[in-house]
Amino acid sequence: MKKLLTEFIGTFFLVLTLTLCLMSKTAMTPLAVGAMYMVMIFAGGHISGGHFNPAVTIAVFLRGKCSVSDVPSYILTQFLAAGVAGLVSSTFLMNVGTPIEIGSKVPQCMVGELLGTFALVFVVLNVATAKDTMGNSFYGLAIGLCWTAGSFAMNSISGGLFNPAAALGNSVAGLNHFSDIWIYIIGQIIGAAAAAYVFLYINGKD
Repeated sequence: MKKLLTEFIGTFFLVLTLTLCLMSKTAMTPLAVGAMYMVMIFAGGHISGGHFNPAVTIAVFLRGKCSVSDVPSYILTQFLAAGVAGLVSSTFLMNVGTPIEIGSKVPQCMVGELLGTFALVFVVLNVATAKDTMGNSFYGLAIGLCWTAGSFAMNSISGGLFNPAAALGNSVAGLNHFSDIWIYIIGQIIGAAAAAYVFLYINGKD
């Protein structure tokens, strides 16, 4: 229960920061969300692993560092936290979201999310689960900065979410169309799985 509560808190504040920043149209959204991601990882990493992202949970499982029993509960908790965050953003705090219109950019959006998620998950696996980097003090900073850089790069293409829970939270908040959520989730899951298998090829299972 402590691990799930930690995953809920981290995912909630990550998605809350994302949706509120997008609603206020700040240019610093990737920096703000990356910073929140970083501090929540440092805060909860020693308890739950600090996933806050179903794509990360799936990749850590494929890598062999997350038990099969934890996967469904982690993912359900992350989606629940993201949905609540989107609801809080749009109902109680702000309600000025304009949905991203993907239109004919479906392939570009999916590839953008795939690549960004691959980079993020590859960094997570290497700095937070690899034997040779075990016990380092920089893992949260590396992960947060990777998300920030990737989001800046992919912002005009897909919005740069790299997180199925964030895609749900954005949809609940009215920042994405629910009919487009599959584009994000498919790209993100493929990117995460690819990163896990590339990690295993390079590092093995330690």
